[in-house]
Amino acid sequence: MKSSVILFCFYWLIVLPVMAQEPALPAGLGKDNSNNEPDLPAGLTIKKPASPKVQDNEPTLPSGLNSADAPALPGKPSAENDTESAWDSWTDAKLPFSLTGFWEARGGTRVVNDAHERGTSMAETRLQLELDKNFRTVSFNLTTDLIYDNVADRHRINLNTGRGWIDLRSANLTFSPTSFMDIKAGRQILTWGTGDLLFINDLFPKDWNAFFIGRDEEYLKAPSDTFKTSLFSDWANLDVAYTPEFDADRFIDGRRISFFAPQLGVISGRNAITHSNRPNDGELALRLYRNIGTYEAAVYFYDGHWKSPGGFDPVNNLALFPKLRVTGGSIRGPLGKGIGNIEVGYYDSRDDNKGNNSLINNSEFRALVGYEQEIARNLTLGAQYYLEHMLDHNNYLRTLPTGFPVRDKNRHLFTTRLTLLTHSQNVTWSIFSYYSPSDEDFYLRPKVNYRVDDHWITELGGNIFGGKKTHTFFGQFRNNSNIYLAIRYGF
Repeated sequence: MKSSVILFCFYWLIVLPVMAQEPALPAGLGKDNSNNEPDLPAGLTIKKPASPKVQDNEPTLPSGLNSADAPALPGKPSAENDTESAWDSWTDAKLPFSLTGFWEARGGTRVVNDAHERGTSMAETRLQLELDKNFRTVSFNLTTDLIYDNVADRHRINLNTGRGWIDLRSANLTFSPTSFMDIKAGRQILTWGTGDLLFINDLFPKDWNAFFIGRDEEYLKAPSDTFKTSLFSDWANLDVAYTPEFDADRFIDGRRISFFAPQLGVISGRNAITHSNRPNDGELALRLYRNIGTYEAAVYFYDGHWKSPGGFDPVNNLALFPKLRVTGGSIRGPLGKGIGNIEVGYYDSRDDNKGNNSLINNSEFRALVGYEQEIARNLTLGAQYYLEHMLDHNNYLRTLPTGFPVRDKNRHLFTTRLTLLTHSQNVTWSIFSYYSPSDEDFYLRPKVNYRVDDHWITELGGNIFGGKKTHTFFGQFRNNSNIYLAIRYGF
């Protein structure tokens, strides 16, 4: 706890003197914001391009995952500057490609003792280099993170799990063979759906370790090695993403975060690291979407495997990724003075679609309803309700081994996001909370982010877990509660 207090005090010794130099302007002297009607998120406004092809077919990331949002720690200087930075001028003159990136240092500590993990939750520095080159008909992107991670036991590179001193975030080619088609081939970050830090039809890999220890929210999304084709028409647009070899989540396995191991009946960590049997076949994801007035509607299809382990082989003591097929839909658009969204999905667990094997995830129906609105000047509130409904629950209970914890038929989850901008919108105060009344557990993500200038940003935040039971989703992480401090320089 002493180290937590030192980290907290050190942060405010840096931030407060700088914040005091630039007080907020009195009401009426700032930028005109008399219009209380919030803007639609990017991707919902209707623009009619010269051809049927939509120029930016990738939907907006949910709030908190968009690197352009104010709370995020950007890797580039602000795009609002009218004058070109010295770095851009130098790179344009000296290099045959565009080079941007950032340097970052992050440190964190647990606020409770965990017998199975180190007291230091995070101690790392990274340099991200992003190289872009546009040729006449092809665009190339390469984004690489060079990392020193003091918490990791080993630094051997594994690009699938993100472990090691290199994390390859993207390496892809983009080209348009026809006016109604785009192709993006290679390593890339993909996201679909409408949820805010909740995912139903987004079956692309996530990095839950990065999310729970306090890395920037952009690192919740792990890269996919995918061949993605986008087809455009006046009626609707279609995305087809084929991944030749299954890309799993960077899931919780005990190396950094302790968790409840059902086969052991206790919380474990580095003392019992989970090993898995990853499939090597491909996966396919489809998204058909169009604008209906001011609303964006989409239907989805996925054929592959559970992204995090959804089964267990007791003979070989291996976590499994059973076959999974998902169909779903979503709609998002203006509702009252804010933005509303609905998303649903049917999870067909194909290796146990009757629910007769309790060691494999049962089929499920999932749904979420969300709403976001600016409730006062520079103060935004977002709320969501999320449901997981287990099908064939009676068969699950009948085959559950003795001593295993029992899952409820319905898991209910509520989330809220409260965001306040102060000091000419250079300081962002936010808290994101998860609460499950059925599991009786919670997860809080408070943070304050200060944009010093177009290059320097600092952030103080935390990940606080709690619950009455050790086997519920958030309750199992109670010993992983942590606070962290970050500083980043973008160029």
